[in-house]
Amino acid sequence: MPTTTINDQYLETTRLSIHEVVRRLNGVLGPTLVSTAAGTSDRKAAIRWAKADSGRIRAEFENRLRLAYRAMTAIAEVENAHVARAWFISANPLLGEDTPILAIREDRHRDVVRAFTAVATGDWAG
Repeated sequence: MPTTTINDQYLETTRLSIHEVVRRLNGVLGPTLVSTAAGTSDRKAAIRWAKADSGRIRAEFENRLRLAYRAMTAIAEVENAHVARAWFISANPLLGEDTPILAIREDRHRDVVRAFTAVATGDWAG
């Protein structure tokens, strides 16, 4: 995947409302994984956040959710939604064998971008 496509995904992610981002993440990952990636202990938070009238989402949660959305779309575009979901919950060698869900929750954004870009481009040299 060319860098311009990853940049386009970044722009798309910033243009979407956070509620739409959460709705799309819920559709692929499910609300429990989405809530976990955001870093909240409330497993049902993502169900509420998907509703446009749910109010503001804390900035640190929104930042993690937008990163998760970028990863999901990058992988789903070159593979499919099932591979994207598996990527989030599988130990990843580029993340020190941690799962991407954990790395996102821990704000390891550069590592996560490198890991999903490797899948999207097929460049596992990282």
